[in-house]
Amino acid sequence: MSGAFSVHLICRCGRGEVKDYPSSAVHSTYGPENAQWLSNELERLRTVQKNQGDGLVLTRGQWSWVLQDDDHYKLQGEMKFHNVSTRCEIFIPEVSGKLQLMANASLDSFISSVKIIPRHPGGSPAPRHDGYWTAYIVEAGKSTTIEVLVDIVSKTGESLKDIQVGVVKIEYISYGPHGRTKHMQHAILPLHYPQVSSSDLHWRKVENGQSVLPISTHLLSHLDDPLEVLRTYVLPYAKAGDVIAIGETPLAIMQGRFRHPLSVRPGILARLACRLFHPTSSLATACGMQVLVDISGRLRVVVAVVIAVIARVLGSRGMFYRVAGKQARLIDDVTGTLPPYDQFITLGPIRVQTTVDALKRKTGVDVAVVDVNDLKRVQILAASKGIDHKQLEAALRHNPAGNSDEQTPIVLIRKSVGPDHG
Repeated sequence: MSGAFSVHLICRCGRGEVKDYPSSAVHSTYGPENAQWLSNELERLRTVQKNQGDGLVLTRGQWSWVLQDDDHYKLQGEMKFHNVSTRCEIFIPEVSGKLQLMANASLDSFISSVKIIPRHPGGSPAPRHDGYWTAYIVEAGKSTTIEVLVDIVSKTGESLKDIQVGVVKIEYISYGPHGRTKHMQHAILPLHYPQVSSSDLHWRKVENGQSVLPISTHLLSHLDDPLEVLRTYVLPYAKAGDVIAIGETPLAIMQGRFRHPLSVRPGILARLACRLFHPTSSLATACGMQVLVDISGRLRVVVAVVIAVIARVLGSRGMFYRVAGKQARLIDDVTGTLPPYDQFITLGPIRVQTTVDALKRKTGVDVAVVDVNDLKRVQILAASKGIDHKQLEAALRHNPAGNSDEQTPIVLIRKSVGPDHG
């Protein structure tokens, strides 16, 4: 990247050649800086669904480049199956993988593949040369690893630069006391990074003499540490007195808080309760409501439904959200965010104030996490101490980040900006 993003790292690739990688491509997604962030992935996934995979949880894992030529990409991932039950063994009789590419051009000239290699403790059973998955048993409280290799090649030698993202879909069978159930895990892999320079920055005047700068990033994923994202894309342009506003959905995505509807099993409660909501609500589908049941508990949702029905008879609305908790308002159902996350149900972020405080401490810049829409509604989920909430709401009232595919999850806010763009 040019301008303030021009720091480069030297990396040795699979064929032995030395590559000059943009810092954002390494630091923001696939670099070692995110190792500590990714080490907490299992705990974050378990907050999304209390009994995910019938006791078998597959992490999205840590990924790295193996090869990054103009016409050939290779990535390697390490994903882990965790048996989170306390007493039952769980069988994994089948595992398979698929790859979906998303690009700004036709994909006809590209060939892609996914290879899954078991890396079990002690090396037994060993991987088969024909790629067949040998059924494996994970003991209670234990885990096993799979290595996932993604290969993308241009048949014509054409550059792969138009490919924006690769979506890895791992399908697997969980077999045990619960029966035989099918599950899927997704790893979203960004493959394109915006080329941004100082001349591309466009400050906008907003209310109360403030200015805002929507900041483009690569497509964020569970691999991204918010601190590294700010260091890469925002801090080169931030000044004392600025406020960094992060969208609540992008933060939730970085926390891995998104579920595919295939992983959701709506019960009777969800199927009935969802009918109480306006068709445009994210809780108006059985899967959207079931996600809330999974994280808030059946009892709390039942109580919220009963109180909401009584309150509605008495002419009062909104009681369900007050009783069901903050997450009820933050869930985005399918189509609620940009592709490929438009096929997922995204939950609200967690530990938001703790995250904001940590980011302020480590960057020196005030930070807020916000939920903004095109209806001029601004909800501040958390903010650094001392931020003027009214000023922040005024700056974001017209939603400078947008609700479409702008891919500007962060907005930098400044009290005043001169002709030199700050």
